[in-house]
Amino acid sequence: MSRVRPFAPLLLGVGFTLALFAATETEAQRAAAGPPDWPCVQRLIPELAWGTIWTGPSPEELEQAWWEDEEVGRVARFATSRSTPEEQAQARVREFVESLPEEKDEEKGEEKGEEQADEEVERRLTLLFAGLFELTNRERRRTIDGIRSASRAQLARLETISGMVDELEERRADESADAAEVERLSESLFWEQRTFQQRQQALPAMCEQPYLLEEKLSRMVRTIMARMP
Repeated sequence: MSRVRPFAPLLLGVGFTLALFAATETEAQRAAAGPPDWPCVQRLIPELAWGTIWTGPSPEELEQAWWEDEEVGRVARFATSRSTPEEQAQARVREFVESLPEEKDEEKGEEKGEEQADEEVERRLTLLFAGLFELTNRERRRTIDGIRSASRAQLARLETISGMVDELEERRADESADAAEVERLSESLFWEQRTFQQRQQALPAMCEQPYLLEEKLSRMVRTIMARMP
């Protein structure tokens, strides 16, 4: 029994997919005002600005790089690692924050070195923020690059599918066409379409990743700011 006939609904499915993808892409671009290879409804923000999530001292004025403080470096790398569950990341940041010297009560006649102690706490908290921010921003850039790369691959696959549909229609209209060749092309189109649909379905979850990274960073920043002198 020939396997060419079942292609008719498949062709309809391809047309529907093409139209759906085009509509989704148009909507995303209208909402995000991003480049053609940005498939997400979320607005594209290539880089985070530390001033939007941090109200402490400027990390740009630090005289020491965050990784030069070994403990800060360990905490920042652990908390931003892909393999670290968020609960553990938050707990490690909280542990570091709570390990810093407590503020003294000004009404109890503290010694002259108190101000220097507060400055040291502030400096190390700012170092930790700088590390968390830099590593999160780096991971976020990689994630965005991955999304755009996946989108470009989908656009290329869409062109391939469109070309295969045209070729198959021409062969089916040609009474002298080799039935086996038509069947082979029909099957290839089916698998190409299936791959496209599967990867298209994965895009929304990918689009959430930059936002989730930003949210994770914001929660860690709140923990740091709660201890800021």
